[in-house]
Amino acid sequence: MKKIIVTGCNGQLGRALNEVYAGSSEIECVNTDVAELDITDIDAVMKLAREVKPYAIVNCAAHTNVNACESQVDSAYRINAIGPRNLSIAATEMGAKLIQISTDYVFPGDGTRPYTEFDAVGPQSVYGASKLAGENFVKDFAKDYFIIRTAWLYGDGNNFVKTMLKLAETNDTVSVVMDQVGTPTSAKELAKAIAYLLPTENYGVFHGTCEGDCSWADFAEEIFRLAGRKTQVKRITTDEYPTPAKRPAYSILDNYMLRLTTDYQFADWHDAIVEYMKTLV
Repeated sequence: MKKIIVTGCNGQLGRALNEVYAGSSEIECVNTDVAELDITDIDAVMKLAREVKPYAIVNCAAHTNVNACESQVDSAYRINAIGPRNLSIAATEMGAKLIQISTDYVFPGDGTRPYTEFDAVGPQSVYGASKLAGENFVKDFAKDYFIIRTAWLYGDGNNFVKTMLKLAETNDTVSVVMDQVGTPTSAKELAKAIAYLLPTENYGVFHGTCEGDCSWADFAEEIFRLAGRKTQVKRITTDEYPTPAKRPAYSILDNYMLRLTTDYQFADWHDAIVEYMKTLV
């Protein structure tokens, strides 16, 4: 049986990946989170890799608190850049494949059409810059790698969907920004895409989001509609909801490389959120 080291196994994607591989006769997930493995420690990473001798390493670990990254710069770069570097070095030594999860935040967020894998990057936050540094380390140190950029992820864990539903319990109206657009993406859909790509030699940089797009306010309205809530969404601008980190106004990714090189397609975001909401009942 092939072993896959999964970092950040307790996060939304890590849990979704374990669900996808549950019961598999070919793949065994060796699950690690910060308690089991400090990915910023090269010696610890090499020790585990030599013990497990993995077929692949899937890095779901990241410092994803975008606002906190602005003040926790060293921590952001250790986890989001040095961590992927260490895992890449280990993967290369073991002859293992590496999957690095990245983000729409590597782009400037001022586009007018969906970003493809061939568009110029230009992060506007510490989070985005540290994740881009992680991508570059993977390119420098890993041999057989997939970098998958995703956006607006939700799954089994804390996320926008659960936040909205919790706010709806005690509020008749919830303020949500209307001038940031992107694609809500199910962790389950992303995990399925990882499982599709991993056995292949179709290496490189990919975008991996659900199909379609909306604003955060649109997304909130759909969540309330599906949940049968009467809560109203008050549409506000980004300027009315200032945050420490600059948010991209335009975050739509085009899964261009998947279209060019495979026949794989993500679910539409409307369909994916319907499936996810069923798990919350």
